[in-house]
Amino acid sequence: MTIFKRNVIAAMLAALAAGIAGFSPAVIAADKPAAKKAVIAADKPAAKKISFPPLGSLPPVPVPADNPMSPEKTELGKMLFWDSRLGGDASSPCAVCHQPEKGWGDGGEISRGYPGTQHWRNSQTVLNSAYYNKLFWEGSVTSLESQAPAAAEGNVAGNGDPSLMEMRLRFIPEYVERFKQVFGSEWPRITHAYQAIAAFQRTLNSDAKQVPFDRFIAGDKKALSENAQRGMAVYHGKGGCIQCHNGSLASDQKFYSLGVPENDVFKTDPLYQITHRWEHYQKGVNEKDYRGADIDLGLYYITKNPKDIGKFRTPSLRELKYTAPFMHNGIFYTLDEVVDFYNKGGGAANWPNKTPLIKPLGLTDQEKKDLVAFLESLSMDKPLLMDPPKLPPYQPMKVTK
Repeated sequence: MTIFKRNVIAAMLAALAAGIAGFSPAVIAADKPAAKKAVIAADKPAAKKISFPPLGSLPPVPVPADNPMSPEKTELGKMLFWDSRLGGDASSPCAVCHQPEKGWGDGGEISRGYPGTQHWRNSQTVLNSAYYNKLFWEGSVTSLESQAPAAAEGNVAGNGDPSLMEMRLRFIPEYVERFKQVFGSEWPRITHAYQAIAAFQRTLNSDAKQVPFDRFIAGDKKALSENAQRGMAVYHGKGGCIQCHNGSLASDQKFYSLGVPENDVFKTDPLYQITHRWEHYQKGVNEKDYRGADIDLGLYYITKNPKDIGKFRTPSLRELKYTAPFMHNGIFYTLDEVVDFYNKGGGAANWPNKTPLIKPLGLTDQEKKDLVAFLESLSMDKPLLMDPPKLPPYQPMKVTK
């Protein structure tokens, strides 16, 4: 066994012995003065160990019983994903904000808005979205079937009227036939369109054979570089990443306030400010919060619990190589910036409801580089690209008297 491998194994064992990654390990050397302070009296219960779901390869995609998969359905969903007629002015298909060449996001800090508006949050990738139990940054929907209409009909997103979009589909003969084949309906229905889009999105997942980390845990010990292996020890130990980014998705799917600084566009651009204020209004906050709208309140919009102000869902760390910029407002463009943010202990200490899990880490420059190398190993060797499908044309309906 090489010295390097012995060091990596020792570091990982130390992290496990600590009970929780990111917390200060208890001193165990009995001959050290500090150890005496850490000794627990025999009549006191032992400290409870905290464990987290281990990182692992993604399981089979969960499929709801009321929307089974089929090749015909996913092909229809792919067409609809690119079809701009599912939107208000036929300019905003799903693929506008979720472009394959941009990691299935849009590559911008804040997602583009419906023409004449600006959106207010970063466009998250739809890669591996089938594994989330709640979608969007604030967890406002619980399935891909409900995510699709939220985007297509959202006022600052697709801004489409469901009855109008449904009527458009009925004037496209090829869609009429495809909907009849897939769903057995005489005419296309907008709810079926959303089901087809959801089925297509369930095919957009990481391929374990192309992910270095997945190959490594499957037995290919050459799949991870030495830097990445050292970074894996930091991830589970000193970096504390495993506390929130755990399980096969590398996300606990919970909500935290980190103190992520606000994007300056909300201080300088009226269109962003209009959307921000409008979101406060239409999500039903009280008048005081509406008048003083200065930050994105996150989960609070759903729960109206002040303890949830500033909290956002933990995003997956898979496919990070292709999905910058990061955070709910796209404030960081590189993984180096993200690691620096966490290394400093996150944002301001007085940020609303800031989680105690985030604290200064004291990582060295080498440890930060190693951690980034490991984070990148959670992405496929090549991005998942896809050519747009050929879309069918409208055709006038014959009027019978």
